[in-house]
Amino acid sequence: MSQLLKEHETPFLVLDLQEVEYQYHALQNALPGVSLFYAIKSLAHPAVIRRLKKLGGQFDLATAGEVDLVKGLGVAGEQCIHTHPIKKDSEIRHALEFGCRRFVVDNPAEVIKFVPYKDDVELMIRVSFRSQDATVDLSRKFGCALEELPGLVDLAMSHGLTVSGLSFHVGSQSLSPFAQVNAIQASLAAMKEMAHVAWKWLDIGGSFPVSYQGPVMPIDDFCAPIREALLDVPEGIEVFAEPGRFISAPSMIEVLRIVGKAKRGARTWYYLDDGVYGAFSGQMYDHAQYPITPLKPFDPTGDFFPSVLAGPTCDSVDVIDEDIELPDLAVGDVLVAKQMGAYTIASASEFNYYPKPKVVVVEDLIEHPEDES
Repeated sequence: MSQLLKEHETPFLVLDLQEVEYQYHALQNALPGVSLFYAIKSLAHPAVIRRLKKLGGQFDLATAGEVDLVKGLGVAGEQCIHTHPIKKDSEIRHALEFGCRRFVVDNPAEVIKFVPYKDDVELMIRVSFRSQDATVDLSRKFGCALEELPGLVDLAMSHGLTVSGLSFHVGSQSLSPFAQVNAIQASLAAMKEMAHVAWKWLDIGGSFPVSYQGPVMPIDDFCAPIREALLDVPEGIEVFAEPGRFISAPSMIEVLRIVGKAKRGARTWYYLDDGVYGAFSGQMYDHAQYPITPLKPFDPTGDFFPSVLAGPTCDSVDVIDEDIELPDLAVGDVLVAKQMGAYTIASASEFNYYPKPKVVVVEDLIEHPEDES
């Protein structure tokens, strides 16, 4: 870390490709036989995509820009699925020109958009299964009701379209696997009822959690009931998953510096050189609260003081933590924020003309407890 601080001005993000690999293998081991399609919207860094491509990973795309990104990195269209349920006609054509032929739909108007391309596409229909255990509800905005599914299948087939699969996403950062288990069971029951469809795929989405401020289930434990539910998948149906956060979040930390300090009432305000308009944007858009701590050693039994961590911009909403206990710190001290890979730099802005933090790519920076045994 000292060398990185010598070479780079704060704030900067450190992307550890070994951590990307570690997380990918952990989920692969927890879901054997499931094809993993990385949701690149969580962290669309070329180095991440190259590493996952090398590992045999596939990719979940949602926009024309993401198509262009993976195409430029040598990813083939057949290694991708296009999962955005709402698309412009130009986006459909762009994906088809790239070679991506698997698309998700969830409503009649979207089905009809594919009629001109009926000989070139295969559709997955997204079903809504909402979860109270998910931090980010992804079934409110997208997904048809289960009772609407037969009508959508019939509509597509009546127009000569090929329906090949079902998909769902119970929500991001789910703290329990059982919504996903219930969705798998309901999807398999629906497939069985519509036996006239030549089902090929079941896409179980994402939802795999990571630890921010509190503990989460180890991924193997989280996936255990999912593995059990998948035992009922008929032979010949391939199962997909769309991990984003699980792979990207632990792979990146942010290194930032205190640039100002003021006593306001009972609290000490520390002003940092990045905030919610930058890489901490996930606190606004992703409901995440990132672990952040001073880099220099401190006595955990020593004095701690009520503090506020604020970003650098002129906007009063730019506050990272309103109520954090910290040792006495000084202007120039360095802080490190962890779990900064997912939905951080992806949604960062340059408000106030503060540039986005740069990303420094390394290998093997983040340690795991088992590495020390």
